[in-house]
Amino acid sequence: MSQAETEQTAPPQEETKAAWQARLAELGAREGFYETLGAQHSALFVRRGKTLVVTFDNLDHVYTRGEDRMPWGFEFTQSRGWSVLGLMAHDWTWYRDDAVYDFFDRLRDDGFFAGFDQVVFYGASMGAYAASVFSSAAPGATVICISPQATLDRGIAGWETRYRKVWRRNFKDRYGYGPDMLAQAGRAYLFFDPSAPLDAMHACLFQSDNVTKFNCRYLGHRIASLWATMGVLKPIIIGCVEGTLTPPQFYAMMRNRHESVRYQKEMLIRLKSQGRHHLLIRYCRHILSKRRAPHFRKEMKASLQFLDRQS
Repeated sequence: MSQAETEQTAPPQEETKAAWQARLAELGAREGFYETLGAQHSALFVRRGKTLVVTFDNLDHVYTRGEDRMPWGFEFTQSRGWSVLGLMAHDWTWYRDDAVYDFFDRLRDDGFFAGFDQVVFYGASMGAYAASVFSSAAPGATVICISPQATLDRGIAGWETRYRKVWRRNFKDRYGYGPDMLAQAGRAYLFFDPSAPLDAMHACLFQSDNVTKFNCRYLGHRIASLWATMGVLKPIIIGCVEGTLTPPQFYAMMRNRHESVRYQKEMLIRLKSQGRHHLLIRYCRHILSKRRAPHFRKEMKASLQFLDRQS
């Protein structure tokens, strides 16, 4: 093999985090802006069309994601001709940082959001909380929240036990309480699993008239990633952005979940944890009639043995 062929086929060297951030800064300087916001956050803006999508991501996840290492949905928003402002957090901060507050204050006061025909805030989990509170910097915006937290203030959500790491942060200052901030939006779409108790309790706190809630029963907390495997993530987001998504359309798309391997595994785990052995056996037989699934066969056998011992 020639040297040229070797160079073409050799895998690229791993990009260092410093080089990656420098690349983001270069892209921002060329097509919008890139800013570091204090020690734990950064923002990348790339201008395209008159629709702006503001996304919230974990910076470490962006870096380890591979591929182009861009904020969530960057390629998708670019393909739609939308401008994108990607906020990235280093660590699970819930964006509770004065530097982030000041950033959104400045964008609001400088008329940044007013320069677009439509502004959309999008996030999942921690990012959904951020989307709900910072959307108040652009009143009338469309907001898409997937499995959001309303707040992690111990006085309001003392029942929330999943995110101990962030309990010390202040959820009472500016941009603090999601339901109050989201009430200033135009359309707000909230997706959650009503069978996940903690997510359902957060969803109940969002009561303003502009919020449309969609039940994603048995999808768990990581709804967006499951949608991606089902092939419905993009149509749902497009429907929200364009204001065309209706409950009948959404629930029709949700029927695809039954063919998702991850959803099937989630159902198996749920049935096993609930001790519903007869239903588990029926479900495993259904799955095994469609594909090879050794784990389902193993769990079915275990449930059959358990019922034999009980008889």
